[in-house]
Amino acid sequence: MNREGFHIDRDKTARLMKLAGIFGRSRGRTPVVTISPQTPDHRPDLVQRDFCAQAPGRHRVADITYVRTLSGFAYTAFVVDVYSQKIVGVAPRSMMRNDALPMEALEHAVTTAGRIHGNQMIHHSERGSQYVSLKFSTALAESGIRPSVGTVGDTYDDALAGTVNGLFKAQLIHAQGPWTSVREVELATLRWVHWLNTKRLREELDYTTPQEVETDYYLTQPSNTGP
Repeated sequence: MNREGFHIDRDKTARLMKLAGIFGRSRGRTPVVTISPQTPDHRPDLVQRDFCAQAPGRHRVADITYVRTLSGFAYTAFVVDVYSQKIVGVAPRSMMRNDALPMEALEHAVTTAGRIHGNQMIHHSERGSQYVSLKFSTALAESGIRPSVGTVGDTYDDALAGTVNGLFKAQLIHAQGPWTSVREVELATLRWVHWLNTKRLREELDYTTPQEVETDYYLTQPSNTGP
């Protein structure tokens, strides 16, 4: 409302919402889909629960969640840029086979998310088997991205990714279900990601959108072009 020129405080907003029968969605618990690896994982935790970044393209977090449909499960892998909280990689699919789902989300992030700041990029995930494979590790190395992992099942070690999963469930899945098919969830997920990145005002971003945060950063950087 304030962005549209209507000066209104939180209390009045709450009263008007109540009169209109509008209620905020509360997030429920996110099911754990991370599977512990059978082989030792020596990758370091480069984040140490410090989910801050100085610029876009330097620190990303990744996680996987699932949705029940009338025809089976739909799995979704997200990759989120820590600086802007923009979802830069997404892969919704009907099956979760080893590294295929996170690989697709990683490839989406690498090809569409724009600039990476040299070898400063960190890709942080839980210590699950989906993110341990040689294929996934090789893909990170070839893109100049450093792997980082937290503890299996520890929500504090992957808090930002867990927050995105919670928003996904509360704002889309629980709000618009039940879902009849995996394909229906896939299409709705892609539309939701676009809406969250470009339309949804985020309190933690000072009531701006992730895309605005990213755009504003690059607009304020000095130009590298000559006179």
